[in-house]
Amino acid sequence: MTSLQPLLGLAVLLAVAWLLSENRRGVRWRLVLAGIGLQFILALTLLKLPGVKDAFLILNQAVLALQTATQAGTELVFGYLGGGAAPFETRYPHNSFVLAFRALPLILVISALSALLFHWRVLPVIVRAFAWLLRHTLGTGGPLGLAAAANVFVGMTEAPLLIRPYVPHLSRAALFGVMACGMATIAGTVMVLYASLLKDSVPDALGHILTASLINAPGALVIAGILIPEPQGQAPEPLARIERTAHSAMDAIARGTLEAIPLWLNIIAMLIVMVTLVSLVNQALGLLPAVGGEPVTAQRLLGWVIAPVMWLIGIPWSEAKIAGALMGIKTVLNELVAYLELAKLGPEVLSERSRIILIYALCGFANLGSLGILIGGLGALAPERRPEIVALGLKSILAGTLATLLTGAIVAVLL
Repeated sequence: MTSLQPLLGLAVLLAVAWLLSENRRGVRWRLVLAGIGLQFILALTLLKLPGVKDAFLILNQAVLALQTATQAGTELVFGYLGGGAAPFETRYPHNSFVLAFRALPLILVISALSALLFHWRVLPVIVRAFAWLLRHTLGTGGPLGLAAAANVFVGMTEAPLLIRPYVPHLSRAALFGVMACGMATIAGTVMVLYASLLKDSVPDALGHILTASLINAPGALVIAGILIPEPQGQAPEPLARIERTAHSAMDAIARGTLEAIPLWLNIIAMLIVMVTLVSLVNQALGLLPAVGGEPVTAQRLLGWVIAPVMWLIGIPWSEAKIAGALMGIKTVLNELVAYLELAKLGPEVLSERSRIILIYALCGFANLGSLGILIGGLGALAPERRPEIVALGLKSILAGTLATLLTGAIVAVLL
């Protein structure tokens, strides 16, 4: 039953997407079958192939090295708030970890390194190779394939910049595909951050998060292609060229660092506001009679609603309510808050298998906060299409959520 359960979930998720499709007869089943096949191949390769796990262990060591190096900078700038020795005796040293000054500065470092690797033409080669793979397996057009591949490594606003000249002229289906890929993946700037938060609760956390983002890209194209199929007979566009923007390596580092500052501040602000709002909602719900001896909270309500979906993707029913609550937090707030909550749960609450499935199911930007960012970014690239982008917004959250759940079910089959 362990493998049949997520296989059933896989079929149900695809059926839901098909029922919600704008043109059920126009769905290209080659895209669906090839996309699911590509997801299974990527998952098998990255999870089961000998030697890949060793490579992921090396990546985890690299994360630790980055954390240590970043802490050297945060200690200098923020002192004991950034991880340095406190100038006074601390009564509760276990509470000395300050998220904004210890973990989140990793975003600045990763953004600078990403910009440097793009300048050195390392990441563009990887991105174009993945775009070529999507084009020859799924028949995806060049600009859409390039944006989908870039979303594995950069954010939902940076990836469309690589196809800036094409955005105003994309078909409605291709535009929605770009939006869905942005919602179904996470940026490299936060990938290492999430891995650092989860490293104590999930072995090889970075390897799983990187694998999730890779597998989610074709999954997003599958779901997008079902919800809004490309018109039959339309020829795919050629691959777009990735232009170099920095003038030197030092310029790339400076640009990458400065461009990450708004993201860093945005995450801090959104965390404060969103957690505050959830607390207010929970205080209001606390006025209701307790259920099962415990107060009613937003997390518990979401857990009850989403629990059947989490069971379908392979999580035992005894853990499905907790998993559903985490998925609800991710959708209403963001995946960072959900990963923080996941890291707090002990082994008696969630099994290791369920934790791994959840890493994949939660690995995407599909939430209400990201929708504003996506509309703002794409709207700036194609102002004349802003009403169309806004109209596709909520559907893109649905597509991103279905895509990450699809990946969770595929991984559950293989575990």
